[in-house]
Amino acid sequence: MIASPQRPASMTPEAYLDWEAQQEIRHEYINGEILAMAGGTVPHNDIAINLLVALRSHLQKRGCRINVADVKVKSKRGDRYFYPDLVVSCHPDDLNATQWIQHPKVIIEVLSPST
Repeated sequence: MIASPQRPASMTPEAYLDWEAQQEIRHEYINGEILAMAGGTVPHNDIAINLLVALRSHLQKRGCRINVADVKVKSKRGDRYFYPDLVVSCHPDDLNATQWIQHPKVIIEVLSPST
């Protein structure tokens, strides 16, 4: 993640959600700080896809959902919004969610040497 030069230095969670909905790239929100999401590599993407494929059928049988990269996760306190590589939730509220996941069971982030 890198800081975005075209965004305010700090903002409320509500302002972030309004602002990010109008942006062309995704941004994470951590305690008022906005971070632009960096692009991934092909190997990074391959790892995330392999994990998705390995987990998906097992999770569906249990009534869970698994989402990748473009799904936002909201922290319980509402002071963080982020985009993990994969997120698993079995919570009823998340099974029909359209904006973000609020009750993740598993969060997976594929790391690289630079992170």
